Amino acid sequence: MTQDHTVQVPSETPGRAGAQVAPVATSIFVNGRFPRRRGLIILVSALVGFLLTIVWSAEFVDQTIGDNVANTLLGHDAKETPIAGIAAGIAFAFVSGLAGSFTACNIAAFGAVAPMLGNVGSRWGRLAHALKPLGRLSIGMITVSAVYGAIVGFVGTSMPQFSTAQNTPGTLSPRGIQSMVVYGVIGLVMLYLGLAALGVVRDPFARISRRFPNAPMVFMGALIGGFLIGRPFALFRQMFRDAAESGNPLYGAAAFVLQSLGNIVIMTVLFLILSFVAGSRLQRWLTAKPSRIAVLTASSLIVAGVFTFLYWDVRMLARREIIPWYPTAPWS
Repeated sequence: MTQDHTVQVPSETPGRAGAQVAPVATSIFVNGRFPRRRGLIILVSALVGFLLTIVWSAEFVDQTIGDNVANTLLGHDAKETPIAGIAAGIAFAFVSGLAGSFTACNIAAFGAVAPMLGNVGSRWGRLAHALKPLGRLSIGMITVSAVYGAIVGFVGTSMPQFSTAQNTPGTLSPRGIQSMVVYGVIGLVMLYLGLAALGVVRDPFARISRRFPNAPMVFMGALIGGFLIGRPFALFRQMFRDAAESGNPLYGAAAFVLQSLGNIVIMTVLFLILSFVAGSRLQRWLTAKPSRIAVLTASSLIVAGVFTFLYWDVRMLARREIIPWYPTAPWS
């Protein structure tokens, strides 16, 4: 069974140097109660992320799920029907965001659920406790997506994501390079945060959290908003081109914000279900052994980080025939 590991810190009392003290949480990602078998947790989590890249089928999640959801909600073929006007564009933005919840360019958003579980509150205050981290997450996400959407409204037609050029074997298009850079950085950041949750590396939010305790969750929201900067999902690029051709930064900002909100609807529902249906029971289970929170947080972030980096950087190079091989399942 996993055991808590109490860190050694210098004592301020003479003669007590190196004494053990109660672990201190430095941010929402790091509660200070580190499990002993950290190497095993890292190995298993990284292996799960790697295996996901092998079995992941972009065609299934993008087309079978994404396209069918969008077609059903919009009442017409989303890809074949032009976006007619701002109102239609706003509806398309939210629906396509919802339809793309399980795409490879958004699935890492579910890694934010575990860090928020530590905030599950008492029975009577459960709603407030559940909505607070979601609100902080939304602040970061909306800020990034709104700014990027406004930029697209200004100069989107000259950006790599506007291009419709097909990728060719042995080369990387500017659009592909943008996706690799954005998701590669996001994946590595999530991996680092997962390692920090286990106490393997320093908590990057330790200092700022003392003054702004909500900063880590706002940052996590900014990462989710950043998904749009490199997103290659076909329905998103359709919305991107419409916003860029409009030349209207306000429309671009609104459409991109709604796209991001659509991206986290299912994640939000999952979190609320965990908070309300299993809230008190889950909280008792977590608080009975505080290292469980660290394990859940670290595992979710490491899985999401490893998957995002390997899928969008290493596997992508293999798909473009730039590196010789990457293992994939027959259906992927």
